[in-house]
Amino acid sequence: MTDFTLRPWKMEDAPSVARVADNPFIAQNLRDVFPHPYTLADALEFVGSCVRSDGRGQLTRAIEINGEAAGSIGVFLGSDVYRRSAELGYWLAEPYWGQGVMTRAVRAVCAEAFERFDIVRIFAEPFAGNAGSRRVLEKAGFTYEGTMRNGAYKNGAVLSYCLYSLLREEL
Repeated sequence: MTDFTLRPWKMEDAPSVARVADNPFIAQNLRDVFPHPYTLADALEFVGSCVRSDGRGQLTRAIEINGEAAGSIGVFLGSDVYRRSAELGYWLAEPYWGQGVMTRAVRAVCAEAFERFDIVRIFAEPFAGNAGSRRVLEKAGFTYEGTMRNGAYKNGAVLSYCLYSLLREEL
């Protein structure tokens, strides 16, 4: 099992983020805001936004493996009628897939988010074809709520996505 640390972001993480995030297999499973190719400028913008905004509407953490940022995980607070809910998002460098890192990171960041924020629900929306991410959520205790058929458009294709949730009392 690969050891990792969840920690706040620091600007010095940008070069490692640019290197490991520049992967089409990561980008294909995320929203379009995550570009491919992924440049140092993209990494500087992303890490900077995490540093500036942490604790204000979001909880973002670097996933550090072997002394460098190898992924990201965050919980983003909803607003208006969704203000007691938050969305979970994450990605991990491909060499660490299938090693249990993300399942443990999801459990840890969700526990921290429920402790820090007045929320009752955390949800995630992986693409239906992203079996790895769906497995992560299920192993972390999330409940599958349904499939939003043809609900997303990515790389020229209409895709379905799934809705998963974890309630405070289920943690």
